[in-house]
Amino acid sequence: MHMDHTQAPVLDALARYHEREEIPFTPPGHKQARGADPRVRAVLGDAVFHSDVLASGGLDDRRTSGRVLEQAEILMADAVHAEHTFFSTCGSSLSVKAAMLSAAGPHETLLVGRDAHKSVVSGLILSGVRPIWVEPQWDSERHLAHPPSAKAFDKAFAEHPEARGALVTSPTPYGSCADLAAIADVCHRWGHPLIVDEAWGAHLPFHPELPAWAMDAGADVCVTSIHKMGSGLEQGSVFHLRGDLIDAAALKSRADLLGTTSPSALIYAGLDGWRRQMAQHGRELLSGALELGRRVREEIEDIDGLHVNDRTDFVGPDLASDLDALPVVIDITGLGTTGYRAADWLRQYHHIDLHLADHRRISAQLTHADDASTTSALLSGLRDLAAHAPGLRPAPEVAVPSPGDLLMEQTCLPRDAYFGAHEDVPLHEAEGRVVAEMLTPYPPGIPAALPGERLTGPVLRYLRTGVEAGMRVPDAADTGLGTLRVLIEQ
Repeated sequence: MHMDHTQAPVLDALARYHEREEIPFTPPGHKQARGADPRVRAVLGDAVFHSDVLASGGLDDRRTSGRVLEQAEILMADAVHAEHTFFSTCGSSLSVKAAMLSAAGPHETLLVGRDAHKSVVSGLILSGVRPIWVEPQWDSERHLAHPPSAKAFDKAFAEHPEARGALVTSPTPYGSCADLAAIADVCHRWGHPLIVDEAWGAHLPFHPELPAWAMDAGADVCVTSIHKMGSGLEQGSVFHLRGDLIDAAALKSRADLLGTTSPSALIYAGLDGWRRQMAQHGRELLSGALELGRRVREEIEDIDGLHVNDRTDFVGPDLASDLDALPVVIDITGLGTTGYRAADWLRQYHHIDLHLADHRRISAQLTHADDASTTSALLSGLRDLAAHAPGLRPAPEVAVPSPGDLLMEQTCLPRDAYFGAHEDVPLHEAEGRVVAEMLTPYPPGIPAALPGERLTGPVLRYLRTGVEAGMRVPDAADTGLGTLRVLIEQ
């Protein structure tokens, strides 16, 4: 059946709501901006409030007989070759938890790439699912993790035949992609579903030059943040389902369990409008972004001290399977400073906010929204950064462990460690103790240590030197890491 992608059911319903001049005696209490403080209206604009209506009993009637949301989800599924799509207004952090909980329940086992986002670990803590960590492919020269291999998942299934499925993150925040087709084949050979945390891959279905995306590669569920690489509003996420290894009703129920009963029509409208935009114009918009990205990468490569990580750096045996070229990942080792200092300097002196910074890299995320004006500002900022690099030295050294030293023993379920009896001890006394909190350098938000892991000297040195160099660890009880929260072991 051919779908009409000129429609945008949520946006059309909002337009009808305004045309009918509905008078709400329901939440939200600002009542179409009338009750909002004028000072707030001056900053946000009235359009925000005018589109902030109840999804059920506003956008649609109380029985949702207009099927507004359902129609929008059907169109989204069609646009990206999924069988079912669900909208979420709580970001992919919620969507990925719903996907995990539809594959495995409390005390059941799930194979999880150890480079998973903290939202996955939060899901493990809430659910009591037992993770079997599958190690990423570590580039020890560049100190960077790429997604785990299909072979690593196959080995993990062989060792843990009780596992109910697998979860992999692809693309990573650095743009490196897993061999999803091969991993999906492994999972299906074992009779289990593959969940892909594809938060950074909203654009992938809409251009043939981009890496293969999860539904086309044979994954069962994938989670996508439309606000990251698409045109959605913050928190706008979707999750897609295909095949029969995960029950659609169960997946919807898990999302209901975790989600809000007051979803934002604004966020729904952003998701709906983005789908229409991509279905109608995605290929040409992304062609423009890819061409702009190629030019930007070439110009950055000509700046002394900067190197753009490309396919030759990231893709190959024991590395990534493919690379998304739109995150422009810049190695600044040649400047003799850290990514943290470089990012802070660019914000202070050029009002440029970078997507990601680590001990040796910065990343500028390009999308179809960028053009010559934004990229020329980026390039002039980077040239100025290179010129001012001597003032950013000497940079504090971050003691990044070798791949082997990053591995820690998972002594118990993340949930048991997180909710167990704990105490706070000075960082220098924490070696050998079981951590009872997440310790997550942000961005990109991948925990360096997570509840239940036994802390080692190299990992503690990495965290201590990282924080001294400018790393943020916002989820620790003591964000300065003077103390760490550890389990009191009987």
